[in-house]
Amino acid sequence: MKYKNAQDILPDKLLQELQQYISGGVLYVPSADTKKPWGEVSGARTYYKQRNEEIRSKYREGCSAEELAVKYGLSVEAIHKIV
Repeated sequence: MKYKNAQDILPDKLLQELQQYISGGVLYVPSADTKKPWGEVSGARTYYKQRNEEIRSKYREGCSAEELAVKYGLSVEAIHKIV
């Protein structure tokens, strides 16, 4: 991201309006691209969704929360939140 002087690129009216809010400061303007939800790019969202569905299924089949905690490396409290 390259620093740009607002005075060089913005219309005077817009610059004056911005100066009412942040005169002499630095302002970050995010990209217009829509941000993807957490885990969509890395695949983590899908991974955890599948894992949690598997945990719920095994719990319904009779596995205890303690067994599931050991199997998945989670706390018993985390298992209870999932199921």
